[in-house]
Amino acid sequence: MTDARMRSREQERTDETESESTDGCPECGGLVVNDEEHGESVCADCGLVVEEDGIDRGPEWRAFDSKEKDEKSRVGAPTTNTMHDKGLSTNIGWQDKDAYGNSLSSNQRQKMQRLRKWNERFRTRDAKERNLKQALGEIERMASALGLPD
Repeated sequence: MTDARMRSREQERTDETESESTDGCPECGGLVVNDEEHGESVCADCGLVVEEDGIDRGPEWRAFDSKEKDEKSRVGAPTTNTMHDKGLSTNIGWQDKDAYGNSLSSNQRQKMQRLRKWNERFRTRDAKERNLKQALGEIERMASALGLPD
């Protein structure tokens, strides 16, 4: 294989794993690129690692062919900045039904209501989180009234 073809293939691989960032390098002001494969942001000019240990937003599974890839899906909802905990906490449903869809007894309904109350208290640990939750709820209410998308 010729040197030109090898460089071309290496460039293709680099293009697949790196995307440009809008911020410049803090050392030399050069172009900072995101290396998705290694989870790093690196200056293309001086080689400074600007950020490391990035979050891998790829799938939590491996697929060896396209059929396996089509059959797999990510688990859980994506994180969102519209919630005070970024949508990572557990929510207990409001329905008074068990996993099979059967209604709960009155004793079980009381237990579930108590669990929901304590779950809500633990989700907002301090005043800062409570205020953020209230503010984000107000922003969501106003956005909904104006018909704005998420």
